[in-house]
Amino acid sequence: MNAHLLNLLLTAILAFSFDVEALTPHYYDQSCPQADHIVTNAVKKAMSNDKTVPAALLRMHFHDCFVRGCDASVLLDSKGKNKAEKDGPPNISLHAFYVIDNAKKALEEQCPGVVSCADILSLAARDAVALSGGPSWEVPKGRKDGRISKAIETRQLPAPTFNISQLQQSFGQRGLSMHDLVVLSGGHTLGFAHCSSFQNRIHSFNTQKQIDPTLNPSFAASLNGICPAHNKVKNAGATMDATTTSFDNIYYKMLMQGQSLFSSDQALLTTPSTKKLVSKYASSIEEFEKAFVKSMIKMSSISGNGKEVRLNCRRVR
Repeated sequence: MNAHLLNLLLTAILAFSFDVEALTPHYYDQSCPQADHIVTNAVKKAMSNDKTVPAALLRMHFHDCFVRGCDASVLLDSKGKNKAEKDGPPNISLHAFYVIDNAKKALEEQCPGVVSCADILSLAARDAVALSGGPSWEVPKGRKDGRISKAIETRQLPAPTFNISQLQQSFGQRGLSMHDLVVLSGGHTLGFAHCSSFQNRIHSFNTQKQIDPTLNPSFAASLNGICPAHNKVKNAGATMDATTTSFDNIYYKMLMQGQSLFSSDQALLTTPSTKKLVSKYASSIEEFEKAFVKSMIKMSSISGNGKEVRLNCRRVR
């Protein structure tokens, strides 16, 4: 391997290194001891008016970390000729950015210029889970905010149509294991999916079959009713599991019964090792919650190239 190729490879690996050692739950103990509490209050307030907020915040954090690491680049608005990540095709349906704005405003009043937007998003994702009945954990903090956000880079996000080898590659490039993949997919216990993200399973599965044969027939029929072939309803879709506002292990139970929405969900049953993990978490919510905390801390520690603390999460100084 020549030196140029080796350098490129090392750069790619370093781009998605982990900040586990640099981050600490005690980062703001002296400079902003109320940081966690302030973010939690902002999430609680938003949840009282909109039950979709937890799913939105969890997804926003995931989409942030998978592009340029956890550097709050997903929060930046498009400006001039630069189309930002939030306006890339996979992120058009992201919402609840105002929750981060509200938390940031409160933090700037209490501790000006101290708490990064990237840390606020990590804390908000934790609160989204905990306030939906899931586990809580101490979030390691000390992330810095990035200045670059490009819509074209959202192509790097794993798609709902991915098979298991594509998922393995996507997660592996970010230092995440197949175990992390199965566990973090459990985040689909919260939320809603538009028809476009699973229509490939109910209308054009392959040349022989319209409907994915791994789908439970009655479940497929209900999805067909919500999302007909020439659907004209803009926001039509289905909830990710039967208890969409509760953080639980119903997602895994439904997956085992052929009632998952995405091809990427069904893909978890296509290798013996991942199928075994799905079965494990379907039968034990305690095991799932314990694993989810570990994988979330790992994912939220993917280091970005951030160097500053933004005063406004939507724009660079």
